[in-house]
Formats: sequence, C-alpha cells, structure tokens
Amino acid sequence: MAKKIKITLVRSMIGRPEKHRRVLRAMGLTRMHKTVVFEDNASVRGMADKVSHLVNVEEVLT
Repeated sequence: MAKKIKITLVRSMIGRPEKHRRVLRAMGLTRMHKTVVFEDNASVRGMADKVSHLVNVEEVLT
C-alpha cells in the first residue's frame, strides 16, 4: 500500500514571497490550520521542503 503524508499549514502566508504562496496554493493550503493528504512521492516532498517553515508534515499510517 502506498504511503501518505498529511500536511498542515501552521504559519500564515502573509508577507511571504510569491513563490511560497504559489506552492501553498498548489497544495490546496489556503487557510491556517487546513490539512491536506497526499501520496508520499518526491514531488510532494519537494514542495513541502520549500515551505517547511510554514507547514507541519506527518506520515499517515493506514
């Protein structure tokens, strides 16, 4: 079974560079404390690393 990761926006994107905002919007994180679940792959991990100071990443056990 494929692993999944849960990403939660914990810091505001106000005052952040446009690149960071685009990454968050592409991931579906538009509001504080919103959580999304993705398949664990390199592209999602890379996006999470770009905004690691704004999000929490957790592995989901299924």
